Order: sequence, then C-alpha cells, then structure tokens
Amino acid sequence: MSDTLMSDNPNTSITTLPVLPVKRSVLFPGVRVPLTVGRDRSVAAVEFALKTEDKTILVVAQRDPEVEQPKLEDLYQIGTKAVIKQVGRTADGQLHALVQGVERLVLLKLEDSTPFLKVRSRQLPAPSNSGAEIDALHRAILDLVDQLPTLIQSPGIAEVAEALRAERDPVAFGYRVAALLNLTVEGEQALLEAPTGAELLRRIYTALSNEVQVLQLRNKIASEAQAEMGKSQREYFLRQQLKAIQQELGEGEDAEGATGELQKRIEEADLPEQVRQDAERELARLTKIPAASPEHQVIRSYLELILELPWNKVSPDSVDLARVRQVLDEDHYGIQDVKERIVEHLAVLKLNPTAKAPILCLVGPPGVGKTSLGQSIARALGRRFERISLGGLHDEAELRGHRRTYVGAMPGRIIQAIRRAGVKNPVLMLDEVDKMGRDFRGDPAAALLEVLDPAQNHTFTDHYLDLAFDLSKVFFITTANTLDPVSEPLLDRMEVIRLPGYSEQEKLEIAKRYLWPRRLNEAGLSADHIQLPDDMISEIICRYTREAGVRQLEQMLGRLTRKVALKLAESPPTATGGVGRGVQQDGALSRDGGVGRGVQQDGAPSRDDGSQASEAPDAIVIGREQLDEWLGTERFMPEEARKQLPPGVATGLAWTATGGDVLYVETTLLPGSHDLTLTGQLGEVMQESARAARSYLWSHAESMGMDISRFKRNGVHLHVPAGAIPKDGPSAGITMATALASAYMNIPVRSDTAMTGEISLSGLVLPVGGIKEKMLAARRAGIRRVILPKANQKDLKELPEQVRNEMTFVFVETIEEVLSAAFQEKAAAEPHQTLSALAN
Repeated sequence: MSDTLMSDNPNTSITTLPVLPVKRSVLFPGVRVPLTVGRDRSVAAVEFALKTEDKTILVVAQRDPEVEQPKLEDLYQIGTKAVIKQVGRTADGQLHALVQGVERLVLLKLEDSTPFLKVRSRQLPAPSNSGAEIDALHRAILDLVDQLPTLIQSPGIAEVAEALRAERDPVAFGYRVAALLNLTVEGEQALLEAPTGAELLRRIYTALSNEVQVLQLRNKIASEAQAEMGKSQREYFLRQQLKAIQQELGEGEDAEGATGELQKRIEEADLPEQVRQDAERELARLTKIPAASPEHQVIRSYLELILELPWNKVSPDSVDLARVRQVLDEDHYGIQDVKERIVEHLAVLKLNPTAKAPILCLVGPPGVGKTSLGQSIARALGRRFERISLGGLHDEAELRGHRRTYVGAMPGRIIQAIRRAGVKNPVLMLDEVDKMGRDFRGDPAAALLEVLDPAQNHTFTDHYLDLAFDLSKVFFITTANTLDPVSEPLLDRMEVIRLPGYSEQEKLEIAKRYLWPRRLNEAGLSADHIQLPDDMISEIICRYTREAGVRQLEQMLGRLTRKVALKLAESPPTATGGVGRGVQQDGALSRDGGVGRGVQQDGAPSRDDGSQASEAPDAIVIGREQLDEWLGTERFMPEEARKQLPPGVATGLAWTATGGDVLYVETTLLPGSHDLTLTGQLGEVMQESARAARSYLWSHAESMGMDISRFKRNGVHLHVPAGAIPKDGPSAGITMATALASAYMNIPVRSDTAMTGEISLSGLVLPVGGIKEKMLAARRAGIRRVILPKANQKDLKELPEQVRNEMTFVFVETIEEVLSAAFQEKAAAEPHQTLSALAN
C-alpha cells in the first residue's frame, strides 16, 4: 500500500486487535469461512480474542506461506476484521475456527509481538457500490453466475448461485463471488485492496469469465473423451484429456516430455545424414501415435537404439608393438609363432591406420588360451573387449536381429555388442564358431558371411535397425576347436591361426607362472601358506590330467588350494595369530590334519630326502602323500610303450581334441575265412584305410616276398583299442599296413617305433596333421623313434628343440620304406633290405 493508506485519518476509527496470519487464503468482508489454527502464536491470538466481548480478530494474509513465525513486514498491509463465530479444538491442540469478515483494516503499527502479534489498525472505507458501470458489471457477473450450475456438476451449486442472485449490494456480491474463484493469494489480495467498487467488479468479471471458459473447455474435453472410452480404462481417459488440452493450446503431444527429450538428443547426436533423416521421420510418427498404443513403445525403443549406437565414435589405438609383445608374453607362455602372427597383423594397422581390421580365427583344442588371447589383444591395443558365444546358436535372427514388425523384436547380438562397447572399433570375439547349428530358422554361419567379409561389413544391416552400420573398424576374432564343421565360404574370410597343445614342460611353466598364483589368490592364500614343488606339478600333469590345454590342470590346482584353505580355516589360531599345528616333543611336526613335515633341530623344515627346504617355516609343502589324499587315485596312468609287440601289432599315433595319443593296431589271421573284420568303433575313413592297406599288400605280395597263399587261406580281424572310443581319420593308414604285414609274415614290429601317415592304393605315404601333438604323445610314452611321411618333415619345427633332440625321425614316401623301417633290429642297420630277406 501507499504511505497515505498507512497514515492516520481522524475520520476513521483506530483499533488495536490480535492478528491471525493465514497462509494461502484471503478473508473478504461479509464472507464466512472456516480456518484451521495450529501455530502457537495463532492459537494464542484466537484464545485472546475469544476472551473479549465482541470476539474480534484481524485476519491478514502472509506474503510468503513458508514463513512460520511471520513479523509485521511479512504480512500484507490490508487485512479483514473478523468475528469468531464458532471454535472447536482437536486432540493435538489445533483449533477449528469459523470466522466472518466484517470490514477492511489497514495495518498501522505493531503494538506487541508476544505471545502473539497485536497491531494498531485503521478502518478502510468500503468501495463505492453505485453507478452505471457498477450496475453493468453486476449484471454481467450475474449472467456468468447463472451458467455455473450447468458447468459444475456438484451438489449445492444451484443453491449457491441462487443465494448470490439474492445479494443486492454489488460490493458484498463481489466479495462473495471472489471467495468462490480459484485465485492465487496475490489475486485475492488485489480484490481485497481494490479502492473502488468498479475496479473490484471489473477484476471479478475477468477472473470469473476465465473460470467459466475453463469449465466449458473441460466439459468439451470430457464429452470428446467419453465418445472414445469404449474398452479403455481410466488411464486412457486421462491421456485423451491431456491430448485434447494440448490440441486446444496448440502444442504437440508431450512437447515437454519424452518426445521433446528425444528431439533434443537427435539434434545433439553425431549421426550420419541418412540415419538422422530416418530418426527424425520415426520421431514424427511417434508424436502422432497415442502413448497407449503398443507401436509407441516400439518406435521409442528403436530411436533409443539409434541414439545409443556409436555411429562415429572410436577409441584411439595405441599400436605400440613393444607393448603388444610385452602384454602377450605377460598373459601367455610359449606359442611364439601365434604371437608373432598377431604382431604382424597389428604392424599393418600401425603403418596404415585406415586399413580394415583383420579377422582372425584362433583354432585349437580346449584350454589352450584362445579366449584369453583375444582379451590380451584388446588390452594391448587399448580397445574395449566384447565376447559373443555362438555355441548352440541355431537362429539366424540371433545375429542379425528380428524385424520390428514382430512382437518382442530385438536387435541382433552383433549390434547389441557394439552398443555395449560404446565405440565402433572394439575387439569383438565370436566364440565357438564351430559349434553353431542350422535348422528351419536359418543358418547362422551364412549370416556371419556379411559380418566377417571386409568387402561387405562396412554396410552391415541388422534386421531390427534396418540401417547400414560400419563394422569395418571392428577387430573380429573367432575361436574354434576344429575347422571341420566350419563352412568353406566362412573360412575363406578369416586368417586361421592354429594354437597347438602344450608340452609337459610348457604346462609346468604355465602352472608356475599363471595358474598356481591365480588359484592361491582366489583361495586367499599365499606362498607363505603352501608350497607346490615342480615335481608335484609334473605328477599332476601326467597322472591327473589328459588334455592339450591346461583347464583340467587348473581345476586340480584349485582342489589343492581349497583343501589347504579348509585345513587352515579349521585349525585353531596360535598365540601369534597364525594357524597352529601340533608339535611333538622331539621337534617334529605332527600329522595335524594330514599335513606334516620333519623339522631339523635348528628349526628349519627339511624334505624327505634330508635336504633343507627354502620355503617359509609355516608353509605346507605338498608331496606325493597329499596328492593321493586330496586328489584321489590317479585318473590316468602314464603312457608307456609296450616292451614287446607280438606279430600283428603296430604302434600308431593319433590326434584327439585333448592332444596326441598312442594307438595300437592289432591284427590276427582267421584261417578258413576270407573276410576283413574291423572292430573298435572305427569311422568310415579308418575302415577305408584298412581295406586299402590289405589290398595293396595282397596285390604286391610276390614283389615284397610274402606268401600270397596266406592271403587266400586266411581272413583278417583288425581291432583298435580302446573299443569304446570312436575313432576316425586317415593317419592310421601306414600303421594298419604295418600291422597287417606283420601278421601275414609272422614278424614282430619294433617296439620302440611309432608311426603315422596316410596311404594310397598305389603305395604312397601321404602327409597328415597334428604332428606336434603326436610327437609329444610318443615322447610321453617313452617312444623315441617315429616314422613320418616325408612331406611332414617341415612340421617338426613346431616341436620344442629339446624334444627334437631326444627323438629319431624316419621319413618315408612309400609303404615299402615304412615296412623296412618298422621291423626288427637288422632293418635299422639295413633300412633298404627287402621284406623277403626279413622273412627268411
């Protein structure tokens, strides 16, 4: 208010009254309203007023409703003198007061603030209530009031309208209408402070007219939504109301909500132009589809996928070849050829950063480190690593996604992996590519043709995304145990790197450097708790595992650490906080929990052979006794060559998924028969090799000095143990031929010699695979002399130098050379001696 309102006027009465501040409402003269009084000072003011004769109090609105202890400056300068008509008290001390406004008062001066506000105030004259403009406004407001019963479907509204029409005083009428309006405190206070009746009614007419329009619009919205209700529920009805409101306001659906957020993200995203156009087109569709429609969520999920994909985001490469070699050597022991080939590919990327990323296929038996090698490559390059397992995958849509027309459609695994990586150049490993299947849902291997083709994958199209995504920067690595199930077109797109099995010495080093420390750490142990000598690791490798990799070896080491952890967890703590073990009076450790060691008099632990150990005094040293107790009986007996071979038996070498193996081919003649009987679960290729070997020996019996009548009078039974294990492959061809020749000539084959190689019907010896694994198997069995196809001589470079130096290799090109090298000692001195001379 102006200062003139605050000045004293001798023509108006001055009074001092207790003040009742109210937060969110204004009391008008002539209007009766209920008030809830809860603040201590307000309760005290009401109680004081009740003790007076006229029960009057000054009701004033607060400027800020958040102020709990208002002062005079926190209140509006004009309030309403009110009479307390009725008071009720609640259990928690609050008052419910019914007050009626009497007249307007101007707050002049604070008289007292304790225990409540008491203010000296002056009466403010009522606004004028006569004049042509006032009459016109009065009638116009009456016309609006007459519309309220039709707009507001509420009990009692007709009676309220009737009572308002009965009020003849325009100012009192205006105050009563103002109390019904949904105005803010500032708006109501402006009505209370109106200096003239015309201004008061003018403001009320404006507010009431706006309220009537809102009510009319609400009824229109309700009628339109009601026509569309049908099967919809209340949620749908509310959404339709929102839609109608936005249409009347000229705003797009959800302009401030999720759609607006998507629009902002599309504008800020670094998208290719074609992708941006598609995203904006889908967003325009989204704004026209009701949120309750299932298609709304489909389009929204599609747009979020587009925005989350790294269309142009790449991680910087740090192709430091020295760093790459260091990381590969830190994570993997041996396999130098494999590491060198990987470094070669990365060297190309360093010299030509724009070159397409290589696509490598790591092939090898289980447990040789194919997956971890991919992780090492990613770490060396500083790229993100993602892995997709393809084992058992049958549905082509798992890789390329489902079209969005299907319910529950999702992008394929390739696009999902790219989204998780957050960059378009991660190292992406496709694991177990040889274990995919195919059925009526498609061939996943065929879907990989586009993914793994450098000439096509820069425009890879996922069925769900339906936009070309560039995969040419992805460093693809596939893994397989064998390449036989992989289709030729798919193999043609990959650089194959073979990971051979490990020798016993390599397994020993891997166990010492990687497996054993990792298992100790996982079990919460350290070298201070347990010591595993090298000879015990070798025992575990030979007697408890049979594999080309090291997975079973790590499992056995894990069993040892768990056993020790159990012993230590169950042992009572010593006085020094360590784990206690019983000590005999003579100083020797007792068998507390099955672990004991001799202790010398100087306190240093000793080994069984009397030599002093170097481990900490409290460390448990695992010996043969602990292996037998904790790992159980030996799972595999060490391979040993048969000391003597009877006629008809030859030693062969085979490759298996778990490494090389020694294979004995046994034959016997069946007098009176002419058939060739084959047993031992031999595959078709091995059966054909056996028939070819017999046919060659029969057709060349005379030139080789054999008795051809033995072929005519005797059938042959050929058996390959173990009979329960399926076997197939051509590499046993020369072994079968040697065993058959031994049976027909009744001459034993050399027991220190093993052999491998394929035969042809013309007597040629053809090369075979798996040379490294086969040579390691022969060495494990104690065989130091091996007959090999001459074409496999180049494969011996894969063998460790120590193995090559310990063994003797005989390279052959024909079956005659094989047989000359395979029989007894005199053949060693005269390798080209004829078989007829041997028979004699």
